[in-house]
Amino acid sequence: MANFFQEIQVPNQKISTDSPPFPAVLGPNSPPSLAEFISAIESQKPLLESLLHKTGAILFRGFPVSSAAEFNQVVESFGYPDQPYLGGAASRTNIVGRVYTANEAPPDRKIPFHHEMAYASEYPKKLFFFCEVAPRSGGETPVVLSHVVYERMREKHPDFVERLEKEGMVSRRVMGEEDDPSSAIGRGWKSTFSTNDKLVAEQRAAKLGMKLEWIGDGSTVRRVICAKQPIKHDKSRDRKIWFNEMVPGYTAFSDGVTFGNGDAVPGDAVYDCLHIMEEESVAIPWQKGDILFLDNLAVLHGRKHFTPPRRILAALCK
Repeated sequence: MANFFQEIQVPNQKISTDSPPFPAVLGPNSPPSLAEFISAIESQKPLLESLLHKTGAILFRGFPVSSAAEFNQVVESFGYPDQPYLGGAASRTNIVGRVYTANEAPPDRKIPFHHEMAYASEYPKKLFFFCEVAPRSGGETPVVLSHVVYERMREKHPDFVERLEKEGMVSRRVMGEEDDPSSAIGRGWKSTFSTNDKLVAEQRAAKLGMKLEWIGDGSTVRRVICAKQPIKHDKSRDRKIWFNEMVPGYTAFSDGVTFGNGDAVPGDAVYDCLHIMEEESVAIPWQKGDILFLDNLAVLHGRKHFTPPRRILAALCK
């Protein structure tokens, strides 16, 4: 790609004759400096965006990025506006600039496939992940193409998918006052909405398409989200995508998910969806310095169990 980037192949990458490699993997044509890497991103951004649009995911491997501050420089070089994590469910810590830790759930907790903040009316369009410390084993960030999940679900459960498209979906999750670091979705309502004031929390939730129902003495709250479009149309690619939190909602949330009218979502469809995601996913082991660039409309991601240490950082962009 314009003499700086070269497409390479790595183990576990999905290669087929009728579609581009997934994810695309880019390495340098020759060992660059960080400044040269950043300059190449800025000058070749249209080519990189074209590749991302075609594949949904790009793994940058072999570039001299070794710290959170350097990762922040790389993210900034793309020029995308920052996406605040207001309303997000995972516990994260700001490291530097627009860089945060990825989900801080314990290593024995597997994080289900999801589109980042699919439950909110304002969600990031682009995601960046950076491997600062590679795990001893496991800990991959598996990715799967959302339109493939939709197509396979429509083929296996046509009536269910049709009803989901017509009626929408409601998800519910109970949140405590404070964060629960033992959970992949353990963020308390105070940090979720960046306030100690319940009225402010309600207002901020409403802007994101959420409703808060206070429980008992008011220290906990049930977050209710009515997703009118759990199946979205990706206009830029003219295809439907599985843009919802049905699988994590059913398997991990306190009150789970229902159809729009309150009827229970059939468990067999949920677990078939989970199996489809697993079958179609790609999980490339992390190497120190890797940067994974995702189109959040095209790709779902998750996290596998791992043996520490592991430190993956993230940045969310509009």
